[in-house]
Amino acid sequence: MRPALALLLLILAPASAGLARDIYVDNVNGDDRLGGHSPTAQGESGGPCRSIAKALRIARLGDRVVLTNTGVPYRECVTIQGPRNSGDANFPLQIQGNGATLDGTMSLAEAKWEYYRSETFRTQPARMSYQQLFVDDQPAVRKQPPAGRFPELGPREWCLVDGWLYFGCDKNRLPQDYNLSCCLHPVGVTLYNVHDVIVENLNIRGFYLDGVNCHDNVTRSDLLGLDCSHNGRSGISVGGASRVRIDTCTAAGNGAAQIRTEGYSITMLVDNKLDATSAPAVVKEGGKIVEDR
Repeated sequence: MRPALALLLLILAPASAGLARDIYVDNVNGDDRLGGHSPTAQGESGGPCRSIAKALRIARLGDRVVLTNTGVPYRECVTIQGPRNSGDANFPLQIQGNGATLDGTMSLAEAKWEYYRSETFRTQPARMSYQQLFVDDQPAVRKQPPAGRFPELGPREWCLVDGWLYFGCDKNRLPQDYNLSCCLHPVGVTLYNVHDVIVENLNIRGFYLDGVNCHDNVTRSDLLGLDCSHNGRSGISVGGASRVRIDTCTAAGNGAAQIRTEGYSITMLVDNKLDATSAPAVVKEGGKIVEDR
C-alpha cells in the first residue's frame, strides 16, 4: 500500500469511529419527536425514542440502537433495509436488545367464536396459514389432529385446521372468559439487502410467519443471543442469496421449523439451542447450512 494512502486510512478510521452513536429507545418513557441521544429525558429535547422504527430511520453507519428493557413488550415490526441501514466491516449497524421482547400478538377479546362440539369452540383469525395461541400471555398447548380427523381438545388446548383456530374450554366456560391472544403481524425483524448488521439479545415471539426473516441479499450479518420462540412458521428464516451467522440463539415452540433456509443462502449455525418438540430444529428448503461446533 502506498504510504500516502495508508496515512489517509489511518486518519479516517478514528474519525469514522467517532461519528458512530448510541441511539436509545424506550417504549414506555420515550418520544419519537426526540433524537434518542440519551437513555433518559434531558430537558425538552433530549431523551430516548419511543419506537425502534424511529431509531432506524435516523441511524447512520456504525450506529448502535440500544433498547431499554422496560418489561413491556415492543409491539412493532422492525425492517432493516438497504444501504441506509447497512454498516461496514469495521462499524456494523447494531441493535442491542438488552433482553427486551418484540411481540407480534393481538388480543382475541373481540373475536367471534362459534360452538363446535363438547367444550370446543372455534374462530377464524385474520392470519390463517400459520398461527400461535396464548393464554394469559403464555403459549397454549397445541394438539394438532392427524389430517382428516376432527379436533379432540382438552381444556386450554388448541389447534389450527383449515383456517379455523379451535380452543378447548374448561367445563362451563366460554372462550371470552379467558385472556386469549394470537399472532397478528407477519415478521418481527426483517432484513433485506443489507450488510454488516448485528441484532443481539432480543426475544421475538408471536409473529405469524417468522421471528426473524433474512429475506434476501443479507451479507456479513450476525444474529446473536436471540430467543425466537412461539412464532407461527419459524424462529429464524434465511433466504435468497443471504449470508448469515446465527450464534447462541434459542428457538422453541415455532410452528413449522425452528430455523428454516431457502434459495441460495448460506447459514452458519454456532452453538444454538433448537428445541425440535413442536417442529424440526432445521428445515432446509434450499440453501446451504454450515455448522461450527
